[in-house]
Amino acid sequence: MTEANFTPREIVSELDRFIIGQGKAKKAVSIALRNRWRRRQVEPHLRDEIVPKNIIMIGPTGVGKTEIARRLARLAQAPFIKVEASKFTEVGYVGKDVESMIRELTEIAVKMVREEETARVRVRAQEHAEERLLDLLLPGETPKEEAKEGEAAPTAERREATRQRLRKLLREGKLDDKVVEVRMAPRAAIPSLEIVAATSVEEMNANLRDMLSGLMSPGGKARKMKIPEAMEYLEEEEAARLIDMEAVTKMAIERVEQNGIVFLDEIDKVASPRGAERMTGPDVSRSGVQRDILPIIEGCTVTTKYGVVKTDHILFIAAGAFHIAKPNDLIPELQGRFPIRVELDSLSKEDFYRILTEPENSLIRQYKAMMATEDIKLEFKQDAIREVCEVAAEVNLQLEDIGARRLHTIMEKLLEQISFDAPEKEGGRVIIDQGYVKKQLSEIVKDRDLRRY
Repeated sequence: MTEANFTPREIVSELDRFIIGQGKAKKAVSIALRNRWRRRQVEPHLRDEIVPKNIIMIGPTGVGKTEIARRLARLAQAPFIKVEASKFTEVGYVGKDVESMIRELTEIAVKMVREEETARVRVRAQEHAEERLLDLLLPGETPKEEAKEGEAAPTAERREATRQRLRKLLREGKLDDKVVEVRMAPRAAIPSLEIVAATSVEEMNANLRDMLSGLMSPGGKARKMKIPEAMEYLEEEEAARLIDMEAVTKMAIERVEQNGIVFLDEIDKVASPRGAERMTGPDVSRSGVQRDILPIIEGCTVTTKYGVVKTDHILFIAAGAFHIAKPNDLIPELQGRFPIRVELDSLSKEDFYRILTEPENSLIRQYKAMMATEDIKLEFKQDAIREVCEVAAEVNLQLEDIGARRLHTIMEKLLEQISFDAPEKEGGRVIIDQGYVKKQLSEIVKDRDLRRY
């Protein structure tokens, strides 16, 4: 994998393709990503001293917090995980262990690196798989040394000619209906030491499942498959043989430690307003969860089944609406580990319009593509899009502001009948204008009890 060294301006420009507005947040994350590249250029004795500047995003739901972090990770080709802070509990209570986020991030990194390595050896794996498949289609080959004198060469030539004819038919897909018997490779046994090394019940259960699935796998048994299925299985098996899993694991751990991004959503749910715990009692203490998360963010070592992972240089991006609690309600130590705070703006009608028309993955493009599968061409007039945005903004104003997610509800309601009737229609063009929008959404506009939407 080539190292990503985009400039902050390039990063913001890339994020603009998918996310509307929120310039301050985009600027903050672009600087954080560029700082990672800068740190790797610094002399080694100073490199370890430079820690990432973690970020807290403050804003209502549906304004792009998660999408910014996800797109950033994809741009950086970095291991990324989104976790909800409210799912964790203080040590001593039943619940999710905070270290599990790092274990899951490591699993993601291993899968990412393994897929990259598989793609790298794909051509060789296909060649090996093809040879094995031809061996199955042409069984019983007699070794030359066992053939009678004077017959070895002609026999070998005939078999080679037959093999090449089969190869040609195989590549042309003319043998796809043929069934072959493939012997399944036995899975490698999972070391029982991993169970002992697990640091939580959750981790131990996962390792037990892996071990039992390995013991109960149908390794060594023969299974009948059609040619395409057999080819796919043999390709995967050959790719696995060509990959050095020890090197994959080492590379994945390094990628987690140097490039990993953890998105901590709903961080405000573990922040208690001043005096709230004294009034209601600690229950599963919110401040306790914060104290458990703190060492992960400050930098510690987490034991995973792939090895020890250091969290010192993982970038943490926290997010929350902070309607009730405020960032200052987090424990001081945790606040100190998130030096950058950015506020995301609520979305206006104009923002909704841009969200529906500008991004490459806009909802309108998605619905057009889906209806095209039924040979229906959807056309949206500008006044219709404006009307949708007007309704979405009005519902958000009167109810909870859920940002751009309101557009999903409105668009689904708008196109409900078209989606239902589409399979029975014989294709054609459907024009969505302002009149159609008002007719379909009149129930929402007139209904005073907007809570249903």
